[in-house]
Amino acid sequence: MLLFLSGLPLWAAVLLLVILPTLIAMSGPILARRWFGHAHLSSNNEIAGFKFATVGVIYAVLLAFAVIVVWEKFADAETAVVHEAGAAATIFRLVAGGEPEQQATREALTNYLKLAINQDWPKMAEEKESRETTKALDALYAAALRLTEDGAKEPVISEEIFKELDTITEARRVRLHIATGIVPGIIWMVLFAGAVLTVSFTFFFATKNLPAQVMMTGILSLLVFMGLLVIVQIDHPFTGPSNVGSEPLQAVLEDFGR
Repeated sequence: MLLFLSGLPLWAAVLLLVILPTLIAMSGPILARRWFGHAHLSSNNEIAGFKFATVGVIYAVLLAFAVIVVWEKFADAETAVVHEAGAAATIFRLVAGGEPEQQATREALTNYLKLAINQDWPKMAEEKESRETTKALDALYAAALRLTEDGAKEPVISEEIFKELDTITEARRVRLHIATGIVPGIIWMVLFAGAVLTVSFTFFFATKNLPAQVMMTGILSLLVFMGLLVIVQIDHPFTGPSNVGSEPLQAVLEDFGR
């Protein structure tokens, strides 16, 4: 369900996660006033106001914490892609030359980058991994080993090549891991349940100006569910409209792939 929500177009996610819940929430004070009456509800104002302040602060802290966590992980995913692209560009420079082993290494690296762009990204959007890209990375290591065994590069350069290969491998594992989602299921349950409870708490108040109360409930609901929208949209960094793209890898291919 969360993967489905993350993959929705932005307008559909806003409609489903913000607008519809807000409209439902705004009908709450009207229905509560009709069922219980103004006099009965207004007697709760003093004690309910004190308790609502506590409830609101607790949920605000939890929501803010979740937003910070997913944003940091989203930034980690962007950083991993940039590091992967930087390591690939370095390898291209280190294996420049006309020797067959060097050319084979460049071709293996080009093939890996193409598969990462064309297969890893669509698979990561589905929380999966491309086996073909993994095999291409293995082939890249094999080509680099042949380059070392044949003595086509000095030991210092060979060591740097494998250092950059390790960076590529680590960066790929990071993005594959983050692609499966950041927020645990129990946290999602608490976030959504807390949103419903926090907004529903406003139904126990009663002001003389019912339209003003409805608008205040709507504003609160908008703020709460927009926070949830942010978390849903970036919980899967490689899924949906707000995603980490493969542009850094594409740029390396354009610069060195030829």
